[in-house]
Amino acid sequence: MSIIDLAKSTPDKKVLPLLRTEELLLNLGPQHPSTHGVLKVVLTLEGERIVKSVPVLGYLHRGVEKIAETITYHQFIPHTDRLDYVCAMYNNFAYVRAVEKLLGITVPERAEFLRTIVAEVQRIIGHLFWLGTQALDIGAMTVFFYTFREREVLLEIFDDLCGARLTTSWYRIGGVERDFTPKIIDDIYRFVDSFPEKIVEYDTLLVNNRIWMSRTRGIAVISGEDAVAFGLSGSTLRGSGVDYDLRKVSPYGAYDKVEWRVPLGTNGDTYDRYWIRMEEMKESSKIIRQCLDRLPSGPILAYLPKIVLPQKDRVFTDMESMIYQFKLFSEGFKAPEGDIYCGTEAHKGELGFYIVSKGGSKPYRMKIRAPSFVHMGAFDHMAKGYMIADVITIFGTYDIVMGECDR
Repeated sequence: MSIIDLAKSTPDKKVLPLLRTEELLLNLGPQHPSTHGVLKVVLTLEGERIVKSVPVLGYLHRGVEKIAETITYHQFIPHTDRLDYVCAMYNNFAYVRAVEKLLGITVPERAEFLRTIVAEVQRIIGHLFWLGTQALDIGAMTVFFYTFREREVLLEIFDDLCGARLTTSWYRIGGVERDFTPKIIDDIYRFVDSFPEKIVEYDTLLVNNRIWMSRTRGIAVISGEDAVAFGLSGSTLRGSGVDYDLRKVSPYGAYDKVEWRVPLGTNGDTYDRYWIRMEEMKESSKIIRQCLDRLPSGPILAYLPKIVLPQKDRVFTDMESMIYQFKLFSEGFKAPEGDIYCGTEAHKGELGFYIVSKGGSKPYRMKIRAPSFVHMGAFDHMAKGYMIADVITIFGTYDIVMGECDR
């Protein structure tokens, strides 16, 4: 019942002057600490209830897709780091997979296992960041410190792997930039040994917390049918019980060579999406351990001299070879004409790259399917009828990053 209907049905006429019967327009953001970036939402309110919510995007638009048309396929790899800068490696992975599909490149088996390990490490980093910030927005500060404790360990591993912690770049067209060192392997083993106990710690802090439960259970409910209609993906889709994960539906990397399951929710509310991400971190740990145990030997980069840079052990020392490598990187190769779409199951959802090639060394056109952007399309549907305070929870349940959303 709306406030207007409540006022009309109230027998005590003295209550009527105290009730607002008109709607209120409220701008939330773009400068707000809980919008996870420069995001503005225009709210139409009836009291504290949301009647309509209109996201206003584009404050962080940088023209990434147009930049891709001005540089070679190789040179665009570092630009993908700046999309979802919380999980830069997954952007690299999604992009190079799209280029490899365009070129028909087969990636060496060892490189596929290494890629899968790093992708799942990145998934854990993303979910840890989400859990800490979501809990902080709702009022649980301790969880934030706990999750960033483990995240710091993984960022140190990334620093050893590629020399960067945030905007990391290690995936390459045809493989990876460098192999794991024994220290990196030991560090990852040590992490997956201790991490399941840490997940229990997070859950213990939240599962019986009445504030957490009241702010997540029954909030921002969306059915499986509506989730599919809005194009949702990842944990947001699976929280509504839809069994769709690209790692299972269209396997890539080493996902079809290890045992793992896809957790599914039942209610489609914020709590279910929280539970999905907790379970996914457990499954990621299993995937990482199995890949490490079964890590094959062999090359880490496809040997296609006209397409990808030769590996170090195949590089000549003469000046001609140095000039050749420089020209290959700066001028690029000649891709075949055509267009392709390649979707990758990133931690936020389906991250896809659509590339149109006219046969040159650069994409003719590129379109990035960013899950953050797609998920914002369901915001009004999921926020309608809830309270102003729930808007922050709904921001968090999508796990949006505006660098990816606006591009």
